[in-house]
Amino acid sequence: MRLIQYITASGVRAVGLIVEKNSPVRIVGASSVREMALRAVEEGQTLQQSLSGYALGEAVDYAAVIAERRLLLPLDHEDAARCVIAITGLTHLGSAQSRAAMHAEMDKGDLTDSMKMFKLGVEGGKPAQEEIGVQPEWAYKGDGNWAVHPEHPIELPGYADDGGEEGEIVGLYVIGSRGQVIRVGYALGNEFSDHVMERKNYLCLAHSKLRQCSYGPELLVGDLPENVQGDIRVRRNEEVIWNAPLLSGEANMSHSIGNLEQHHFKYAGFRRPGDVHVYFFGASVLSFSAGLTPIPGDVFEVECPLFGAPLRNPLAAGEPDRPIEVLQL
Repeated sequence: MRLIQYITASGVRAVGLIVEKNSPVRIVGASSVREMALRAVEEGQTLQQSLSGYALGEAVDYAAVIAERRLLLPLDHEDAARCVIAITGLTHLGSAQSRAAMHAEMDKGDLTDSMKMFKLGVEGGKPAQEEIGVQPEWAYKGDGNWAVHPEHPIELPGYADDGGEEGEIVGLYVIGSRGQVIRVGYALGNEFSDHVMERKNYLCLAHSKLRQCSYGPELLVGDLPENVQGDIRVRRNEEVIWNAPLLSGEANMSHSIGNLEQHHFKYAGFRRPGDVHVYFFGASVLSFSAGLTPIPGDVFEVECPLFGAPLRNPLAAGEPDRPIEVLQL
């Protein structure tokens, strides 16, 4: 089952259920996937079971919703400050080589810090049931104000050294009234980072992640397959200038999803009732590693049949960097 959030032709928020390709059906009485999820939990139901409590309206012209840029993020919070966006890295079997090459000049030891972290994940990132594995790399990426709707532009800020895609899978969560961590589902994501800044010094990793991102457009409800395959592309003037396979799912990861979740939600501050969490699980391949420098006007695409419609975002130039005035009281 897959869900979308969107704006109707009359300008009203709505939730749609994907029943066939390109023909979502409006869920009458629901304008928020977050509210649907919290209601399902309180009623002791799965999200799919709870659908029986809603009426289904007419089919939506999905092509028009996409073309008119009326898609919304598939899970959000009406108060953007109560949406936590975080990332983890070095979680995929194809990611370590790129990161190690990026940091090789800064680390003269036998193993770069990246490879040490990756090795720890390979050895202890998939613990046995009821055990806790090694903690992964983690970084804060912003709140809901930093998330861009599908089909809308991602900004390349004036203070950035670079801006490149990171196509990956995203876990989407809400926190229940008693602090329960509720995984609502999964979506495609573009984590978008500044890899040139990170390469200068890996202590700049946190800075390089404080950029906009996007996820969606469709939310997959239920289990994520062990092996997820798709495509990541960068287009320039309608021409594909770079593409690579999207490989994810636990068969392609050094950490289990449960272990990633353990080390994010172990912090009590991340279990505040009602909050939304968007957790990027890590990329396996980057166009940056192939020497590509995206420019404003390029379009990032992440596509996988499992998730329905592709996630697309053009790159747009932000305002020039300028000094920030701080007032002394």
